[in-house]
Amino acid sequence: MRSEELGETLLPKRLALPIFASDPLSSVAYATQEILLVLTVGGTAFLYLTPWVAAGVVALMAVVVMSYRQVVHAYPSGGGSYEVVSKNLGANSGLVVAASLLVDYVMTVAVSVASGVDNIISAFNGLADYRVLLAVGFVAVLAAMNLRGVRESGNAFAAPTYLFIGAMLLMIATGLVRVVFGDAPVAESAAFGVEPEHGKDALAGLGLLLLGLRAFASGCTALTGVEAISNGVPAFRAPKSRNAASTMAVMGITAVVMFVGVTALALVAKVHYVDDACQLTGLAGDCSTYTQQTVIAQLAASVFGGSDSILFYLIQAATALVLILAANTAFNGFPLLSSILAEHRYLPRQLHTRGDRLAFSNGIIALAVVAGGLLWLYQADVTSLIHLYILGVFTSFTLSQIGMVRHWNRALAIETDAQVRGAAQRSRIINGLGAVTTALVLVIVLLTKFTQGAWLAVVAAVVLWLMMRGIRRHYDTVAEELAVEDPQAESARPSRVHGIVLVSKLHKPTLRAIGYAEAFRPDTLEAVTVAVEKDSTDELRAQWDEFGIRVPLKVLDSPFREITKPVVGYVRGVRQGNPRDAVAVFIPEYVVGHWWENLLHNQSALWLKSRLLFTPGVMVISVPWQLSSAPRADRPARRAPGAVRRGEPARAKAVPEPENV
Repeated sequence: MRSEELGETLLPKRLALPIFASDPLSSVAYATQEILLVLTVGGTAFLYLTPWVAAGVVALMAVVVMSYRQVVHAYPSGGGSYEVVSKNLGANSGLVVAASLLVDYVMTVAVSVASGVDNIISAFNGLADYRVLLAVGFVAVLAAMNLRGVRESGNAFAAPTYLFIGAMLLMIATGLVRVVFGDAPVAESAAFGVEPEHGKDALAGLGLLLLGLRAFASGCTALTGVEAISNGVPAFRAPKSRNAASTMAVMGITAVVMFVGVTALALVAKVHYVDDACQLTGLAGDCSTYTQQTVIAQLAASVFGGSDSILFYLIQAATALVLILAANTAFNGFPLLSSILAEHRYLPRQLHTRGDRLAFSNGIIALAVVAGGLLWLYQADVTSLIHLYILGVFTSFTLSQIGMVRHWNRALAIETDAQVRGAAQRSRIINGLGAVTTALVLVIVLLTKFTQGAWLAVVAAVVLWLMMRGIRRHYDTVAEELAVEDPQAESARPSRVHGIVLVSKLHKPTLRAIGYAEAFRPDTLEAVTVAVEKDSTDELRAQWDEFGIRVPLKVLDSPFREITKPVVGYVRGVRQGNPRDAVAVFIPEYVVGHWWENLLHNQSALWLKSRLLFTPGVMVISVPWQLSSAPRADRPARRAPGAVRRGEPARAKAVPEPENV
């Protein structure tokens, strides 16, 4: 796609919802499960806390969605939390948000894909041994789809997302109707008791409070990805801010309805979900070989009738699909944020480059590689990965809301219109409430998850922050060093140019290099060789005289058989007397047709170039000689690199000329 076609990739709201909101929508598939997982450490005694924990999550979701609607209207350029914090709290605070979000995007991919694979295994237990392979394979498929472009990935992922929403609402509605008519669904695990962990069955006071807070922190995974819409405002059709805010409202309402419905059904059906299946009592057979079904699978089985029902498999298929596709939120957010950071010189410039399909290809590939590595390292285990999750997103939530409060304070300081001031004051109250609540959640997450693995996410964010600072410092130093101060002096010609042709033996590439060097018309020109073997050097001298080469041959002595050191020393000595002189070193090189042939040629040239390029006042010029094995020397490719990006048609295949008879 041509650069000017970027406008054609802008998204209507129906596609923006599955692209940017699939993560918070899909999190209902595991948010309730994570709450139950924490509360069952004390057996079934503390499951009565589930509605209160869920109510806290819903209230927080409402506050965060309203707060980010303010961000969308105030900062529509797509920087999201990073832009808000950078402009209102400073560059360093902005980098804290950026580092936190980048880590969280990686975790979004890992957790979503691992959870999706869990739901597949719940329906097909025989795939349990292929968990990691399936997870890494899904990440590769997601990366490939996103490399095709934002709009294409939206078209591909929209149907599964809407299928999931419809399937969840159908299951919730059916389950609640059965409750009303006195036929409440009962989960398979309701028949099992739960053995409390040692010392956890009689928690009270502070211990009970901490358990509730830990369950709340785990349930807050339902909020991951909420900020992605604020990062993706530029991808919306006009009016961008209004469409993005509307999409965020629809996302928030839909996510809350599904989360509340799933949690209510889980309580009605008496779902028991534990960290270790051996905590369950009443199991038949060996508990170590028992595979627990996910909460969604248990609910679908209890509502629709288990593995005999097509709707059970529909729910499982839709849940697995949307959980895997939920990673698409990160595949849009991570490359976009990386491109903004690269534009601000905090990440390598390559991350700001769009690929052939106008997607940020390098960011997509980087995310896929890191997330795939995490899945392999943690064996695609959701429980292990979840502890690394949500810390970063609540860091960005908190700092973003504080930044928005400062934004409204500045606006109120200069605004005189009463109506505008009233709107700004309401917005400040919303963002202030958001700052307080998300800060409390951040503290809770740190206290309850830090020792369980969240410290790794903190370390990763700190390392990333330091790395971005270092990259910016490098780019600033380079820019300062390359800035033009005195155009006349800095563009002045060298006093003299000394040409040196490096020679190993007398053959066609050497003669071409000499001719090419003479065409430059340097002030002086000589050929230089290194005497590694006496017989070879004597033979070269004899051939030089025999062919009457017009360029003098200089032989450098090398008693220890080195090549690079004598050449570098000689080149430096040529311009030592006059620093305004320049030295042009011409190196004959072979162009070969196969990668393995490079191992047999050009090694001395490679080492020489690597040293000479660091020598001030020296220009290194490669003079290629195409060997017959180089197929592209006489038969150019039908399509040159970048032809797809430029929209060039493929060249017609050459037709051989008829032979004379």
